[in-house]
Amino acid sequence: MALDDILGAIRVVAAGDALIAPSVTRRLIAEFAARPEPAPRPRPVGNITEREREVLTLVGRGMSNSEIAAHLYISVATAKAHVARLLTKLEARDRVQLVITAYEIGLVAPPR
Repeated sequence: MALDDILGAIRVVAAGDALIAPSVTRRLIAEFAARPEPAPRPRPVGNITEREREVLTLVGRGMSNSEIAAHLYISVATAKAHVARLLTKLEARDRVQLVITAYEIGLVAPPR
């Protein structure tokens, strides 16, 4: 190890940073890269009603609550209630996650 390398290492440690040998860095990266990605947690879609499945399909197609209500001949308040129940049952944070779920379970498919 050259004097410049030793001085550089001392400066790094004195600054409060850690000095890791390149071989250790390579091993850490290799170990991390070899780990399988955790599987995404599946959403519990088995407990939704047929009407909620219809609403989820329409949400997946990008429809608003008003559009869903008109399409299904229900009130906007009822459409909102269905969406709210879907958010709860599917443990989704927002409509975007509902759309993702609709795609993941095959209710909608990307346009060709």
